[in-house]
Formats: sequence, structure tokens, C-alpha cells
Amino acid sequence: MNKLVFFDLDGTLAESKQALTSEMAALVAALLEVTPVAVISGGALPQFKKQIIEQLPAETNLSNLYLLPTSGAALYEYRHDNWHKVYEEHLSQKESHTIEAAMKEAIAATGVIDLDHHAWGGRIEHRGAQVSLSALGQQAPLILKKEWDPTRAKRGKLQTYLAAALPDFTVTIGGKTTIDITKRGIDKAYGVRKLCDYLHIMESEALYVGDELEKGGNDEAVYKTEVQTSVVKDPTETGELIKKLFSPA
Repeated sequence: MNKLVFFDLDGTLAESKQALTSEMAALVAALLEVTPVAVISGGALPQFKKQIIEQLPAETNLSNLYLLPTSGAALYEYRHDNWHKVYEEHLSQKESHTIEAAMKEAIAATGVIDLDHHAWGGRIEHRGAQVSLSALGQQAPLILKKEWDPTRAKRGKLQTYLAAALPDFTVTIGGKTTIDITKRGIDKAYGVRKLCDYLHIMESEALYVGDELEKGGNDEAVYKTEVQTSVVKDPTETGELIKKLFSPA
């Protein structure tokens, strides 16, 4: 058993912005009884609570669970019956406004987002340590999100434009329709390193599980660390992997 297991959220533990299934919640709770678990994804803390925390059994050992929202730009732990911030690389108001302006320019310049088409919620969301651009809106139906950019070509154009426009920030592809922007150098590798250091665990003793570990995927950054990795294609495969973690080597 690894000393620490990291999980991506959307596409790994659950479908995009969907709650954990009861089966997955039970598996995560069981894993938390034997090893620390961390979840790292682009969403903000309220999204983590909605998708994960509210689905876990009441008796879950939350003291072994660590949350890394906004792509690792923040870390929360559960102590004294509440979630406490360990750190957050917060964007200033000026930085957030600069990023939003660049996002609007990128939308106009690339033409990959149809602004005449109905959006499900706001397209640009300020998440404290991160600003996120969701092409179809924050609450778009899952089936449409999966259909919009399966090859990442559209998000690739946005990412290229924004990376050139915002050299002092980190621009990453996230989720199914999203571009996430944080302070320079802040990504999932940063989050992995920070938590391993905080828990005094060697990176090589930790395991990262994600559905987009390939080149260009939103989990690719973790290859900059020494963590072990395991690729899954969906939450079903993640469930099978968790069961195998309990099996003797």
C-alpha cells in the first residue's frame, strides 16, 4: 500500500462535476481507513464538498483526506470538525482582472467558442487561486461537454493564445471544456510536492491516479514529480484499481 494516494476528480473519481456514486464513496471511505488520500482538481472548494464530502458515509475518517482545489493552488485538511486551509496561492484582484481580460481576448481571437450559443452558467469563474474559462458555461450538461472538444484541439488554441498573452501565469487545460489559469509555476505537480512535503512523505512513495496522464492531458504535470502513476479511463476503472490496492502484492 502506498503511503499516500492522489486522485484526480472529474473523469477519475466521478464524471465531470457529478457527485461520487455510492459505490465510489464507500471505496474512498474504506481507503481512508488505511492510508492518506488526496484529491486534486481544478474546481474550487465548494465543488469538492458537493462532489465528494457530502457523498461520503457519516463515519468516514476525514482526518486522512486532503483536498487540493484549483489545480493544487490550495490545500485543505480536516481538523477539529472543520476544513482548514494549509496554504493558498491567491491571485490578487489585479491579476484576476488581467486574466479575465486576456480570456475575453482569446475567445474573440480564436473563435472556438460560439458566444451566440446559450451558455449554462457563467463562462469565466474566479476561484480565488485560479480563474477558469468554461467554454459552454460552468453547469453545461455532461453529454455536451464530452462532445465539444474530445481531441483538445479547441482548448489547445485557447491555451496557446493565453500562454503567450500571460507569460507570468500558468495556463492549463482542465476538465472537458475548461482552461485554468493560476500563478506561474502552480499546477498539479506543485500540489503534489507541497502535500508530500507537508506530510513528510517521499514523492516516490505516493501514487497518482488520473484519466488524463497522457501528453496534453490535465494530469500530465505530475510527471514532473517522482510519484508513481496509474492511468484509468473512467470512474469504473478507478473503482477496480482501489479494490486492487487492498489486495496483497
